Amino acid sequence: MNTSLQTALPKTGLAGLIENWRSDLLSGFLVFLIALPLCLGIAMASGFPPMSGIITAIIGGIVVSRLNGSFVTINGPAAGLIVVIVDTVQSLGQGDAMAGYRYTLAAIVVASILQMLLGVFRAGKLSGFFPISVVHGMLAAIGIIIIAKQIHTLLGVKPEAQSLFGTIAEIPHSLLALNPEVALIGFSGLLLLIAWALLKKPALKMIPAPILVVLSGLLLGQYFDLDHVHRYLFLPDAEILPHHEFTVGPAFLVAVPEHFAAGFYFPDFSKIATTEFWIAVVAIWLVGSLESLLSAAAVDKLDVYKRNSDLNRDLTAVGFGNLICGLIGGLPMIAEIVRSSANVNNGAKTAWANFFHGLFLLVFVALLPKLIHEIPLASLAALLVYTGFRLASPKEFAKTLAIGWDHFTVFVATIVGVLATDLLIGVAIGIVVELSIHLARGLKWRNVLLLAYHVRRTGEDTYHIQVSGAAVFSNIIGLKSLTAGLPKRKTVYFDLSESELIDHTVMEFIHQFAEDYRRSGGECEIVGLEYHRPYSNHHLAARRKVIF
Repeated sequence: MNTSLQTALPKTGLAGLIENWRSDLLSGFLVFLIALPLCLGIAMASGFPPMSGIITAIIGGIVVSRLNGSFVTINGPAAGLIVVIVDTVQSLGQGDAMAGYRYTLAAIVVASILQMLLGVFRAGKLSGFFPISVVHGMLAAIGIIIIAKQIHTLLGVKPEAQSLFGTIAEIPHSLLALNPEVALIGFSGLLLLIAWALLKKPALKMIPAPILVVLSGLLLGQYFDLDHVHRYLFLPDAEILPHHEFTVGPAFLVAVPEHFAAGFYFPDFSKIATTEFWIAVVAIWLVGSLESLLSAAAVDKLDVYKRNSDLNRDLTAVGFGNLICGLIGGLPMIAEIVRSSANVNNGAKTAWANFFHGLFLLVFVALLPKLIHEIPLASLAALLVYTGFRLASPKEFAKTLAIGWDHFTVFVATIVGVLATDLLIGVAIGIVVELSIHLARGLKWRNVLLLAYHVRRTGEDTYHIQVSGAAVFSNIIGLKSLTAGLPKRKTVYFDLSESELIDHTVMEFIHQFAEDYRRSGGECEIVGLEYHRPYSNHHLAARRKVIF
């Protein structure tokens, strides 16, 4: 990185606030407009009170932004944790939603302590143990689950099925039995999100689509008088419809307390000695930590100043924020990728943008809680269905297949595993399938967790990293630690000529390291791949050494 760029880096702390308050205040306000409806929707889809999502975003902005090790990330509740939380509420509550909510808060408190320990002991690098195909499969499965559960709310129908596959099977019935006025609110929001994504005018795209969905929902909700319970007739002369009379009312609106302080709830630790409680703790801890680390690293690549976050400090700060959330009734938070990318696009320069987004949320819910009550549930469901589709879109399947059938097999196995069992078991199934493929290709058991590599300094500014044996997802952590400690602005050669097997996770890591290292002012070359045969035509496909 050149010196002029280094001196142009935004200041941090109070000096950064004085220098950049205008840009960070504007970005914080725009992110607040995106966060408000998403926090409400994610909370309700998780089986938590709507206000819990707002509480999390406020803590993520006001508290975590002052402690974390990142620069432009936005902390708050995320769709990726919906499945873990709603499963925990149901398994611990056993039919009692409020009891399940308070037991889950206790699980969040314990998981947050483990998350802080993970950061304090600098164990954030353990996220590298998960194969990329498994992570993508997990996210796609989460997307499918979100769509399956929220489509019914969008249509104004309550499904009778209790199981996931039963809920999916009921979608055709809900389409036939939809509540027309509620469905119109939901579909108009969904169409607005799709149209806004296709929009080419940057000036218009500065207006966040989620707030437009909420505004359209508010207007239609008032037009259909959702504040009052009443019946209406829809196409009474159309014989094709199964029935013509429908009911609407406040049940189709967001339910929030009249005062912000009434939204606080406290954890119940009475199930701490049960197996179900600790399964929930591990799920929240692992999935939350993994998602937060991956998102924070991804946001660093969007940062126009190419600053690198301290991921371990970030994880510790997020864990501390989650501890507060669990103690007062909030959802767990992560470094959220969608709001963070919007933050970058809005011109944010420092973590004060995250602070301002939390401050705006606090002021809004403190002064205007009645306005939140007027938001139709169908509008929030539209936001979540769209989010779920982005996680599990056909494009994601096509991108995975392009890398190779092995990658695609693990991706699909993880999806099926998550849908058929739960998140943790599904991820474990994906890891086992990935490992089985590597063993079939010649990976030796002694190399599953052990990667042979060494570094030679071949010149004053030149480093040569020789990797030998099998380089796969399960033994890459040591290599990641090595590369993290290399001095900047040198020349690095990654020599893979002695590697017998290289999987996609390692290929992507090495290529990403090379790109980041060049961007920071150094030189990095990958050599020795001419001795390998890739398993597909993709440049990052897994490959095996060819014996001549």
